[in-house]
Amino acid sequence: MDYRTFVTTVEREAGITDDEEAGRAACLTLHTLARRISSGEAEDLAERLPEELRGCVAPDGPVERFDVDEFIRRIESELHADRSTAERTARGVLAALWAAVGADEFDDMRAQLPKDFGPLLDDAVAHAPRPTDGDTSMVTVGYDEFLDRVAQRTGLDREGAARAADAVLEVLAKRITAGQVEDLEPLLPPELRPAIRRGIHRTTHSKVRTMSVDEFVDWVAKLEGVDRATATQHARAVLKVVREAVGEKEWHDTVAQLPGEYRILLREG
Repeated sequence: MDYRTFVTTVEREAGITDDEEAGRAACLTLHTLARRISSGEAEDLAERLPEELRGCVAPDGPVERFDVDEFIRRIESELHADRSTAERTARGVLAALWAAVGADEFDDMRAQLPKDFGPLLDDAVAHAPRPTDGDTSMVTVGYDEFLDRVAQRTGLDREGAARAADAVLEVLAKRITAGQVEDLEPLLPPELRPAIRRGIHRTTHSKVRTMSVDEFVDWVAKLEGVDRATATQHARAVLKVVREAVGEKEWHDTVAQLPGEYRILLREG
């Protein structure tokens, strides 16, 4: 990602209309982030950032320990802005960062942050520019349509369909390889990214999490807050819509990583 694209992303998400102001906000936010992560991770991020922003993550002292509220408070103070503006700015910069450094490096950075950063990071990923921006042919089923199809198969309302989709995709991302997740992600609506990234973040990037179909359903039931029978129904519906969204090739590649017992979730109907 070049500097102009990075700044444009920050402007869009933070509601900033001035390039210089957006660039300053990006640098201040990245500098605050760099104070919370290791020098090695900051250097890894710098290698993938536009040249104009690399100095913003240069290590300048020991790692500090602070939570997401303090992270936002520092941005608020540095920008002389209100809380809402600071939160939008943080989201915009982190969204641009995800697009600039890639999902794997972003997850490495995320692993060094406390869990209370999770909602902010998930929100940023959901708003990040897609690698396929400008090539909408890769996304054949939009978010609203995806949820509508899940709702039609389950009888859920829109909110319930969203919970089911998030739960099933998070668990699926735990069960298949990181490489296959990366292949699926550009084909799915961006609003589903946070769930996918949560799943892959809780596994290693090199190994698949061994999981029986019963364990798969149990995970879905726990995340969604429903019983096993309902979780089975919802998993079957969501996976069917995933198949429709990603196409037969990627679906076949995904199913090839699942043992035969998963037929209960993959069967037609």
